[in-house]
Amino acid sequence: MAAFKQFNAPDIIVSPLEVNKSFTFSGDSELSASNVDVNRFLGVNTNFTASNNQATGFNSGSLILSQSTVYDNIKQLYYSNYITSSFGDNAVTASVLLGSDASGDVLVGPNGSNGRYVNYLQSSLTQSRYFPTGSNEEILVISVPSKLYGDYIQPHSFVLEINEDGQDVELDIGPITDDGEGNLISASINVGQIFYPHGIAVLTQQEWTDNSLQPSDFYSGENYIVSFSSSYTIYETQYKCSITEEEYNYTLNPSIISGSSTGSAYYDYATGSYFSPYITTVGLYNDDYELLAIGKLAQPLLSSRTTDTNILVNIDR
Repeated sequence: MAAFKQFNAPDIIVSPLEVNKSFTFSGDSELSASNVDVNRFLGVNTNFTASNNQATGFNSGSLILSQSTVYDNIKQLYYSNYITSSFGDNAVTASVLLGSDASGDVLVGPNGSNGRYVNYLQSSLTQSRYFPTGSNEEILVISVPSKLYGDYIQPHSFVLEINEDGQDVELDIGPITDDGEGNLISASINVGQIFYPHGIAVLTQQEWTDNSLQPSDFYSGENYIVSFSSSYTIYETQYKCSITEEEYNYTLNPSIISGSSTGSAYYDYATGSYFSPYITTVGLYNDDYELLAIGKLAQPLLSSRTTDTNILVNIDR
């Protein structure tokens, strides 16, 4: 009888499992806590000079950026295709119309850089995005660290609101929520975008509704509330330990050996033809016979002499 048995490929199954966790942080103290660190950055469309550009980055100890740097970075990453059109600039489709010779060739169609950027679309639907380009217009960036959102923020889970004495300050617009397609909505108005795999939410709308709200109104405040759900994929590996009827029919437990002054011998109960051991533990080893994992059965399992036995060992990683 061999003490070790090799797994075959069909004996190992790896299955993904997506898990979610909800978070709600209220006020600057919770958002800025070291174990949370949900940062907020205010971006402003202004030329960078020491006299007219302020630092931004709400959490102490975090990377501090200039307001113009935040504005320019967000514009380049997420809105560079949406500067001249809310539904996206035209793609580059220029082609050459051949003439009788090289001097007669004509370039037809746009040949600029518009339409060449990724911009991380969050939906297969046609998406409308607005980005302010006026002087001193502003955006707000909410950055959730990956330690909280995992693989991505769960669509339909993001909520941003300002409360005062437990009530919404702007009762006629309600909270800002995501629509599951990457848009942030307030009272049916698209006020920005959320990029689920990056943990980034951006408010871009200027002075929407009669309340004249601007992104800076959501920059800080003790009654500031952010809620979202994380999504993280763990992998469960299942090992099928198959024991045929003629395998593992004798025990390796040293307790069956009786020690005496004349030597060692097996106890009589272990020498009978009907003796079958009980299985209590399964060990998983690597190719160098190093023990990697131990599986304990809930109760001892009698080794069968007439049928095959399968023991399933599940490991999450």
